[in-house]
Amino acid sequence: MQIKTVRCHKIDEDITTVTLDKVNLPPPSENEVQVKLKACAVNFTDILKIQGKYQRKPPLPFAPGGEAAGDIIAVGSNVSGITLGAKVILGGDYGGFAEAINVSASTVKPMPRSMSYAAAASFQTAYMTAWVALTCRGHLKPGENLLVHGATGGVGMAAVDLGKHLGANVIATGGRDDKLTIVKTRGANHVINYTMPNNEIGGFRDEVKSLTNGKGADVIFDPVGGGVFDESMRCINTDGRLLTIGFTSGQWPRAAVNLILIKQLSVIGVRAGEYGRKYPEQGKQNTRAVYELADTGQIKPYVCKAFPLTEAVSAMQMLASREVVGKCVVTMNGYSMASVG
Repeated sequence: MQIKTVRCHKIDEDITTVTLDKVNLPPPSENEVQVKLKACAVNFTDILKIQGKYQRKPPLPFAPGGEAAGDIIAVGSNVSGITLGAKVILGGDYGGFAEAINVSASTVKPMPRSMSYAAAASFQTAYMTAWVALTCRGHLKPGENLLVHGATGGVGMAAVDLGKHLGANVIATGGRDDKLTIVKTRGANHVINYTMPNNEIGGFRDEVKSLTNGKGADVIFDPVGGGVFDESMRCINTDGRLLTIGFTSGQWPRAAVNLILIKQLSVIGVRAGEYGRKYPEQGKQNTRAVYELADTGQIKPYVCKAFPLTEAVSAMQMLASREVVGKCVVTMNGYSMASVG
């Protein structure tokens, strides 16, 4: 079967060097299924892989895209329990920017009943990261004050969503009022624009203290790093947990050890994927928990825009330029979102 796919043929800082190719996709092997893809999430890791900056480097040429949703159109001879036409989700390192893909039958799961293809392609990584951070590492309790930085991005929005589900009082920060308005409508108790007049990030400490009756946040979810981390150290409650998820600011912070001592706080690193590999049984429990929340409609990723496969570069450029609210997706085989969100 001939399919269209967007592929990276060379490692390049310029992501526009990817090409739309026609390739022949063989039938699935005996332990594989063939999935006609409808939507694939766009993640920063896709860009990093094209640029050669990701830890795991796919063999060239490769199609970006790891999280996708679609329909089963062929089943290998040794596969049982999966029927033709079944709606499924899948996850992997690459291959999702394509009209169809062959994957191991063990890696697909039924698509959550409450979700569209676009939403189903978008929840796994973001929500697993937030789940591991808030439950396994941060031990967030009902009634606690949760401060979520970078709350307008996919992982940040997931943390807001799960924080509300877990019963926290959620304070969300971001750099644009229009984006924060969406976060507020999706459940955040309070939102703070932490961009200062000179376009530097900061200035949220006093407002967080005010919103928490002077105590500060009990748990802080920080995928930003840099100055955001530094100021977070000054608006965290005694015995607080500061979760470091990543460094989208491009700057590694330097923890003020005196504040760690005085406030008896914990600075906790979070690597959701590595957590599952280190503790496989807990990892399986986490996967089941997040999937159950998705399947029953208790969580829902926000998808701001869908791009056809022919415009996959534009989708990655939108993400790279920080214009995405929540998630964006690439769509295939005539699928388009009926509505945003």
